[in-house]
Amino acid sequence: MSNTTGPQLAVVEGVLERITYANEENGYTVARVDTGRGAGDLLTVVGSLLGAQPGESLRLEGRWGSHQQYGKQFTVENYTTILPATIQGIRRYLGSGLIKGIGPKIAERIVEHFGVDTLDVIEQEPKRLVEVPGLGPKRTKLIGVAWEEQKAIKEVMVFLQGVGVSTSIAVRIYKKYEDASISVVKNQPYRLAADVWGIGFLTADKIAQSVGIPHDSPERVKAGLQYALSQSTDQGHCFLPEDQLISDAVKLLQVDTGLVIECLAELAADEEGVVREQVPAPNGGDPLTAVYLVPFHRAEISLAAQLKRLLRAPDDRLPAFQDVDWDKALAWLAERTGAELAPEQQAAVRLTLTSRVAVLTGGPGCGKSFTVRSVVELARAKKAKVLLAAPTGRAAKRLSELTGAEASTVHRLLELKPGGDAAYDRDRPLDADLVVVDEASMLDLLLANKLVKAVAPGAHLLLVGDVDQLPSVGAGEVLRDLLAEEGPVPRVRLTQIFRQAQQSGVVTNAHRINSGIQPITSGLTDFFHFVEEETEDAGRLTVDVAARRIPAKFGLDPRRDVQVLAPMHRGPAGAGTLNGLLQQAITPARPDVAEKRFGGRIFRVGDKVTQIRNNYEKGKNGVFNGTVGVVTSLHLDDQRLMVLTDEDEEIPYEFDELDELAHAYAVTIHRSQGSEYPAVVIPVTTGAWMMLQRNLLYTAVTRAKKLVVLVGSRKAIGQAVRTVSAGRRFTALDHRLTRV
Repeated sequence: MSNTTGPQLAVVEGVLERITYANEENGYTVARVDTGRGAGDLLTVVGSLLGAQPGESLRLEGRWGSHQQYGKQFTVENYTTILPATIQGIRRYLGSGLIKGIGPKIAERIVEHFGVDTLDVIEQEPKRLVEVPGLGPKRTKLIGVAWEEQKAIKEVMVFLQGVGVSTSIAVRIYKKYEDASISVVKNQPYRLAADVWGIGFLTADKIAQSVGIPHDSPERVKAGLQYALSQSTDQGHCFLPEDQLISDAVKLLQVDTGLVIECLAELAADEEGVVREQVPAPNGGDPLTAVYLVPFHRAEISLAAQLKRLLRAPDDRLPAFQDVDWDKALAWLAERTGAELAPEQQAAVRLTLTSRVAVLTGGPGCGKSFTVRSVVELARAKKAKVLLAAPTGRAAKRLSELTGAEASTVHRLLELKPGGDAAYDRDRPLDADLVVVDEASMLDLLLANKLVKAVAPGAHLLLVGDVDQLPSVGAGEVLRDLLAEEGPVPRVRLTQIFRQAQQSGVVTNAHRINSGIQPITSGLTDFFHFVEEETEDAGRLTVDVAARRIPAKFGLDPRRDVQVLAPMHRGPAGAGTLNGLLQQAITPARPDVAEKRFGGRIFRVGDKVTQIRNNYEKGKNGVFNGTVGVVTSLHLDDQRLMVLTDEDEEIPYEFDELDELAHAYAVTIHRSQGSEYPAVVIPVTTGAWMMLQRNLLYTAVTRAKKLVVLVGSRKAIGQAVRTVSAGRRFTALDHRLTRV
């Protein structure tokens, strides 16, 4: 079915049978096409097939070649969709899931009724679909709307085809701008980086280049500067020193330094651009010029001001504790809880109930949890209103079990609304005398600011967390900044490990790692090391341990109770590869289990998944980066799957939103913060050499309640234990707190 249209360029027509691989980042696709040669003979096609859906008839232009493993194949340079003309083709096309509301069974009925005129009817007279048995006006209307939307998206896709934008991003561009999509892409491509999640500066820059925006255009340079700053916030920085920002931008944009300096000055003059400010150098040298994105500058100033306001508040919503008989109160508490508080814990309890703001820190087994429970018991005995929160659903559940009181995520506590604004803030504070936030090392600058703003003057705020763990995924090092030496925030650090905890290999080894001492890996019943020198072998063994060995020996559920924590996402022992292998082992393909292929991933009922971006539009109060859940149902006709999150909320995901979900059988250690699992398996390999640091391994080990298994080389574990994280993040919160 091919004919040549020039030297080596050929045309092939056929039906897209299936996509076997798709790279969401660059659109590279491997697919199988039925060219009508019969006998089930399918052609392998490679190249960019953005937006093409199984079941569609395609006209492909490209070149013939062969692959040593896969044989003859066709490399696509561009393609167009041609509507199928045969009844069989129309049935396949409609039943492919392309049009929301039409699955294989309904497609069968429609084609049976209208025959070869089916597509003309949907296009010109969609109301006639009600003639089909079982199709009511509601479903008919939905199909008409979905058909129009699909056509419009196709137009955007075709326009973006040469630019390497993935299908899901083209769909998002359409959802954001609808009929204005092509106009925005042509005339204001850098807007995409700010407006559309999943489009960074590099993709927007590629698009800008293809629509003719000059390399040295000020618009491009300003967008590049803001991109460099936003990249740095993704790495945890609240600002960048001006010199570093300029050199990063010159490298990124490949333009003159003078042009970058000019554009930076213009951005600084724009009140929605960037903010420049002198701040002390982190190492005590000469002050440096910090450049902030506006929201981060506002949040840092606001958080420092709000904390000082709380510390200096003249009112006290827990007045009973200013002149309480502490001996009597602590004796009553010991009777109620059945245990005495250690001196450090007593100090923490007194501090929290008498100071407006307090921080409680310490490692595992040092009694942070029992101290929190004691604070809550005493406050409630005095009829105080207590609110409990943590950054993740799992941590909130644990806090609730510990205190016997309801706890929620910080997002739910503040009732975040679409757009990220909170229902509770300075003008409408939380009705609480005491607010307790656990796992506070996870609080990033923006969330901490929203939280502290919502605490009423006179109320007490207790932040509890382990400052030696990894800092928050988002920008800032809030807990560490609050504990800065000269800072005004009262604090207690618990250091004494309780006898019961001393018997735990997990707790003992966590403290050894934190002190720079090798963990004990033999003779323990809850801490093991399986030695495997090669990274690939370590990856395979990790899967075997998590999916088979631990469930067999300890009776734990591999999906619910066992979590693989990898130092990095990439590589043979990275979370990405391990997720594919673990899915095969734990939730394999079965004829009775529905599945949906999206990009390079397959989603199935029963899959363990995690949200990978903050989405304020989803669920009751948004769904946040790191939320974990299980796929409970998958509807191919409606193109939607449901996820039950660890906060017991059912969240629907349209199929075009699936790039917000990743599998979570294995997650990176960074993403596991604030969660606790009965058992963790940690591949520690030389393949992750650059990532291996003490606080990373310490954070991973402290996620386990009962059992830790390290898989990998002794050399890699030694590297992790020895290496203290070099870089502090660029923040100035500690400086703002100490300023009078």
